[in-house]
Amino acid sequence: MGRHVRRPGRRVSTPTSAARRRTARNRRLELVYLPGLEAVVRDEIAERLPALQRAREVPGRQDALAGDLTGPLEDTARLRTIVAAFHVLSFPVANPRALLSGDYMPDMLDAIREVVSLNRQETPRSLRIEAAGRDSPVLRRLATQLAAGAGLREDADCGDCVVRVRPTPGSSGWDVLVRLSTRPLSTRSWRVQGHPAAANATVAAAMARLSHSDPEQRVANLMCGSGTLLIERIMLTRARAATGVDLDPKAINAAEQNVAAAKLSGQVRLLNAGVEDDAWLADGPYDVLLADPPWGDKAGRHDESEDLHLTLLRRAHDGAAPEARLVVLTHEIKVMERCMVATADLWRPVSQTKVFHKGHHPRIYVLDRTPSRR
Repeated sequence: MGRHVRRPGRRVSTPTSAARRRTARNRRLELVYLPGLEAVVRDEIAERLPALQRAREVPGRQDALAGDLTGPLEDTARLRTIVAAFHVLSFPVANPRALLSGDYMPDMLDAIREVVSLNRQETPRSLRIEAAGRDSPVLRRLATQLAAGAGLREDADCGDCVVRVRPTPGSSGWDVLVRLSTRPLSTRSWRVQGHPAAANATVAAAMARLSHSDPEQRVANLMCGSGTLLIERIMLTRARAATGVDLDPKAINAAEQNVAAAKLSGQVRLLNAGVEDDAWLADGPYDVLLADPPWGDKAGRHDESEDLHLTLLRRAHDGAAPEARLVVLTHEIKVMERCMVATADLWRPVSQTKVFHKGHHPRIYVLDRTPSRR
């Protein structure tokens, strides 16, 4: 690239591939999400990233959409239901060794430098390659050259500028993907205090969207833990009232710190109480109720799960407005479905979404309050 093409009587310089890419209007992106959340992710893309054109499934994947972005790269940071966004560069090469050529290196370095420029508040300092056979001499050399060219330190295990190398899905050639954020987008800066059974933040964001949020709603997060569901709901759309309740004082303490870090302290009320306690009902009736009940892995006991889910459904109904929506994340599928049958006079099932995350397969249940019979 950047070579001179000879013509009789004159010499014409062709632009480098990096220069051509900079002048191109579209960039191909790949958005990675937890399997099962595609419909919610598509809904969020339509609302928050309309500049992503022709979003389509990546061949052979159940956790990624690809599309052409016609707007600024930084707009991808607005998405809350995805794990990460990548800039995708495709090269017509037979194997990764060809990527070491000077013909392709400018494109890759240009993409990496752009990511460094995008992340001014948390600038990447090191680079790593994620690929099958990343310890091979070819990929080690590629990592070394990319890191040196971009002015970064190579760190094969913890590099915060992530570059993926793979065969092009559904086609010949090879792809190089550069993550657009220093940390995954699923990492929340406000999550300063964890909890053993805290919900994944992108799942929580999906639940907030499934609740059909509105700023006039009253929202309750039952068994709120460290507050992830409640915070994601309020960050999506403000609420008329927002209450979190949990029996564990350590969970409430963690929620208070996370709420403060999210700058929502004045908008959220947190109560150290069980759902059987009537104190949380004071801010109701609630239009939206969210819950991620413990299921005996990192919190709670499996043998108490059925009573817990049944209590949750009944008490949520006690605090629900006439047209309220309840969104529950649970791993106890059989237990939840038995309890839904037992409370069919209280709640009407609307949808369920299977999510796959780190070996677990929880489901998001959306329930609407059953109309009162007169």
